[in-house]
Formats: sequence, structure tokens, C-alpha cells
Amino acid sequence: MSHAQGQAAAPSPADEHPWRTIAHNGLWKQNPGVVQLLGLCPVLAISTTVVNGVSLGLATALVMAVSGAAVAAIRHFIPNEIRSPIFLLIIAALVTCVDLLMNAFVHPLYLTLGIFIPLITTNCIVLARAEAFASKNPVPKSALDGLMMGLGLTLVLAILGAMRELIGHGTLFSGAELVFGDAGRAMVLHVIPAEAHYQFLLASLPPGAFLALGFLIAGRNLLDEHRKRRAARASAAATPLTEAQ
Repeated sequence: MSHAQGQAAAPSPADEHPWRTIAHNGLWKQNPGVVQLLGLCPVLAISTTVVNGVSLGLATALVMAVSGAAVAAIRHFIPNEIRSPIFLLIIAALVTCVDLLMNAFVHPLYLTLGIFIPLITTNCIVLARAEAFASKNPVPKSALDGLMMGLGLTLVLAILGAMRELIGHGTLFSGAELVFGDAGRAMVLHVIPAEAHYQFLLASLPPGAFLALGFLIAGRNLLDEHRKRRAARASAAATPLTEAQ
């Protein structure tokens, strides 16, 4: 037996830290909002405020986590020919539960989000993760993958909502009373005094959503490039030391 055959292959970082890798993929490397560019309809339409964006994002994250776990639990019993309809049935059942719960407990927010709650069923992010990951992995990893992908989308919605709300109306957390009742009115931050009646309509319209998303994607790409250059410089600086030893 040769030395190469007898020596065990070194584990990759993904094998050593699978949970960390799943979290990093969902929140940054494969973020559905700014990398995969999936589910842009809710991203662009509902991200007018932080409250709206975070609320829909958390609802989507809950559906993705539970649907990922459910698909992973029954993946060995589903014939390949009908797996997509079965996945859609599972997702639709979960979205119906979320829809009813929001209607019962946060009715004003439910009315504001409107059709975008049922549309989680047809959101390609949810079905894509069920097909690409949950159908091939065990329950804990699939649940975490769905949760992290959903939280990655929530993060994008929160940042977009903050950008559009701040530029469009000069406020943050407007609409908090939809979730927390009258106590939520005290949470609204008026960055620009309400007496100024400030409004920049473009930020609240779909073109403003496209522009804000473009800036967000560009910012993420710049951070990635900066990190790669810093890693390359660190590697180059370490190489002479290694050769000297």
C-alpha cells in the first residue's frame, strides 16, 4: 500500500464544522436575497419598512425550517416522480397554519402583509431548499438549513426596509404598533422630525426597491472582495516564513 493510499484524507472545513458551514451559507455565502436572487417579489414589494420586512422574513424562516425538517423526515418514502407535489403540499399546509396564526394574534399586521403571506407557498426559495438540501440530508441539518436561509432573507428584508423607510420617510420601526399594539408607537424613531413632513416617494416605490437592492448586492460583493484580498495578503506574508522554516 502506498503512502498516499494509507494516509487518511485531511477533513475539509465543511466536514469539521458542518453546522457553521450551513449557517454561513444561509446568512452570507448563499444568501437567497443578494446572492441567489430568489423570491424577489416579496423582497421588493414588502420591504417598505423594517417591521413589514422582518415580519414576512420570520414567517418565511419558520416555514422553511419546519418544511425542511418534514421533507427530510419522509424523504426515503417519497417516490421521485411525485416529490415536488408532495413538497408543495407540505409547504402549503405550513403556510396555512402561519396564515391562521397571524390572522388570530397579529391581525393588523396580517392585513398589512396581505397576499404575501399565502404567497410563501409559491416562493421559490422554500421549494428550492426542500429540493436541493432537505431531500438529501437528515432532519437536524435540514431544519437548520431552512432556518438559516430564512434568516438570511430576513436580514436582507430588514436592511432594505431600513434603507427605504429611512430615506423615504425619515423614520425607523414605523408600524411597530401592528405587532405590539399601542405600546409599539413608542418604538418608532423619527430620525427626521415629524413636523418637517419629510417624504421621498421614490424610496417607497418599486424603482426604489430595485435601487436599494442593487446597492446592497454591490456592498456585499465589495466586502467579499476585501476579505479575499486580505486573505491573499496574509497567505503571501506567511509563505516566506514557511519556506524559511
